Amino acid sequence: MTVKHSSSHWGAIEAHVEDGRLTAVKPFAGDKNPSPIIGSLAGSVYHRSRIDRPMVRASYLAQGPGADPAKRGAEPFVAVSWDKAMELVAAELRRVKAEHGNEAIYGGSYGWGSAGRLHNACSLLHRFLNLFGGFTDSVGSYSCAAAEAVVPHILGDFNQILKTQTDWRSIAENTRLVVAFGGMPPRNSQIAAGGQGNHSTEGWLKRCRENGVEFVYIGPVASDMADFLGAEWIRPLPNTDTAVMLALAHTLVAEGLQDQAFLDRYTAGFAQFLPYLMGESDGQPKTADWAAGISGIEAETIRRLARRLAATRSLITISWSLQRGDHGEQSYWAAITLAAMLGQIGLPGGGIGFGYSSIGSVGAAAETFSRRRISEGQNPVTSAIPVARIADMLLNPGETIDFDGRRITYPDIRLIYWAGGNPFHHHQDLNRLLLAWRKPETIIVHEPWWTPLARYADIVLPATTTFERNDIGGASRDSFILAMQKAIEPVGKARDDYAIFLDLAERFGLADAFTEGRSEMDWLRHFYASDREQARRLNIDMPEFEQFWEAGHVELPAPDQPIVLCEDFRRAPELYPLPTPSGKIEIFSEEIAGFGYDDCPGHAVWIEPAEWLGSPLTERFPLHLISNQPSTRLHCQLDQGVISVDGKVNGREPVWIHPSDAGPRGIANGEIVRLFNDRGAVLAGAVVTDRVQPRVIQLATGAWFDPATPGEPGGLCKHGNPNVLTLDKGTSRLGQGPSAHSCLVEVEPYRGTVPPVTAFEPPQILDPSA
Repeated sequence: MTVKHSSSHWGAIEAHVEDGRLTAVKPFAGDKNPSPIIGSLAGSVYHRSRIDRPMVRASYLAQGPGADPAKRGAEPFVAVSWDKAMELVAAELRRVKAEHGNEAIYGGSYGWGSAGRLHNACSLLHRFLNLFGGFTDSVGSYSCAAAEAVVPHILGDFNQILKTQTDWRSIAENTRLVVAFGGMPPRNSQIAAGGQGNHSTEGWLKRCRENGVEFVYIGPVASDMADFLGAEWIRPLPNTDTAVMLALAHTLVAEGLQDQAFLDRYTAGFAQFLPYLMGESDGQPKTADWAAGISGIEAETIRRLARRLAATRSLITISWSLQRGDHGEQSYWAAITLAAMLGQIGLPGGGIGFGYSSIGSVGAAAETFSRRRISEGQNPVTSAIPVARIADMLLNPGETIDFDGRRITYPDIRLIYWAGGNPFHHHQDLNRLLLAWRKPETIIVHEPWWTPLARYADIVLPATTTFERNDIGGASRDSFILAMQKAIEPVGKARDDYAIFLDLAERFGLADAFTEGRSEMDWLRHFYASDREQARRLNIDMPEFEQFWEAGHVELPAPDQPIVLCEDFRRAPELYPLPTPSGKIEIFSEEIAGFGYDDCPGHAVWIEPAEWLGSPLTERFPLHLISNQPSTRLHCQLDQGVISVDGKVNGREPVWIHPSDAGPRGIANGEIVRLFNDRGAVLAGAVVTDRVQPRVIQLATGAWFDPATPGEPGGLCKHGNPNVLTLDKGTSRLGQGPSAHSCLVEVEPYRGTVPPVTAFEPPQILDPSA
């Protein structure tokens, strides 16, 4: 048996190989709290859903681009040679470019993809397409689109803040009270882009508890906070957090508890916000009683919490999930405003934090520097859309929309090239996406498995897995740099994405520019040399590449001092201004106010969501659906794996429902139920539990889309993908993010013959050589 070092988004791992076959995947010995999800990795490599040869949809192969797009997802594929497949891809790229221009190519491929820095499918796609003349791209992320748009106007670049915000060490040593809006879900800390040498979040949380830090969790689902923290659980109606934050802010002012000196020196626009808060501008003071009527939380609970926050070193945290509801920008703006009023931003363990435990690397106490990866190059095409507006783009070419102070016109997309990720997981209202998916003339996909994305493609190129190539991993805020050593030969005729794009680059005379004269291992040595140089500037000694590669990892020392968000700004705001127009925290933004958006004005406000438990729509759909992240996979990755499959209920994704909602509907634990609204319907397995609040149900994302009538919009998903039900609406004209968490449904027992789940079965394959 041989053992190879590697990494995954679930952590550092060891691949065990016997006679050329991957037999087991085990956690890295230094990981004190490894994720059980890695138990799915070995079996997935050889799963029946693995794609072993290039495939072309039958009608497309026979008739060419644009052939019967309504048959995508519903007809057989034909196995072809690599040369034939690449000939088709190259010819279609050449045709679309010549007839419609590069703007007609959508390469906004989005998703986690590989944990490595070289074999990152999306980056390699963009690198090739940029050399080819460009493409229409996407901007932002499904995870944080609204925050990525609004936070730069208030505090600074959101993604940079995630790398520099207050770390767990500072919280454990200094914080006395953590108030977590949306929670800090333990299951999410299993994952980090690039992998973790040691899953440290749980250990830090336990240290916080041992040090006497108190926690208050504000959210609808118990599992979004670790039980061992003993947190006080406050349960507002979903999508009402902004109203609660405003009421906390009102209480501070009403009782003279705001830090006015901090507001005067470090913030801009409090005077413009105050009349709204106190009701002078609209006649409605944002009191605790007002918020109680919206959120369902008792007014005295809100007032008591405001006093606790003001009386001690406190940290307000807000999960990434909250800004994925309608008007999600307001929750982040209100949280920053509240933290500024408390005056603790820039103090050790105090102020504001975003997404602790949303992924494992947030808050990690590690020496950070930019870790070199494959460059995408420069895109000659300026066309780009907000990432969550893909269905709008495909359905409405030529339409112009607002986005963060700009006007964007949707291009007319003729070709989609997707490598890494899966829009039939990430996107909302999948029946609408199915209609939009019929618009392009050609869809090309790289995939290791027959995911829904592959099923709905025209040309499918089989890609390798982590274990079939060499790479370097490790999250950007992790203390480990991780070797990813090739363990086995590619399954079937799979090729790595780098090799696929190099083949294309050679056909267009772009090979030298694509490779820069480097082989796979040359690139890895190049990345590592950059890491060593940056480490040297921090007085950190890293071994030569060969020593690193043999050992499988390098561990970096922790910083000498804890990281504190905005520490320099607080110490000397004139010397270290924030990257905002005023150089201060913008409680009121002249820039955003100047955009004139009625759905995102110049300061934080409460705006009623399109769907919530206070709307008239509850007469038909009385339950609020929370589609959070799963505990048994990453998004939809490894849904076919044993850990995810074992977590199903009668083969379906589990849906949590409170006994007070299950009883009147005649729903029993373990029963197959139908969730539905005007957008669609799904089947799921009922879990009756009081760990979700009444009138709220939880159905995690990531079950592979499995329609009862493949290719036909409006059908039933047999497997339990919640994005059949979710709302495909931009959060606001500022952020245009996804509004998945603003979703009302009804649930009932499924009384018909239960259809089998076929999500993991390959489509019919026609083999001309047979």
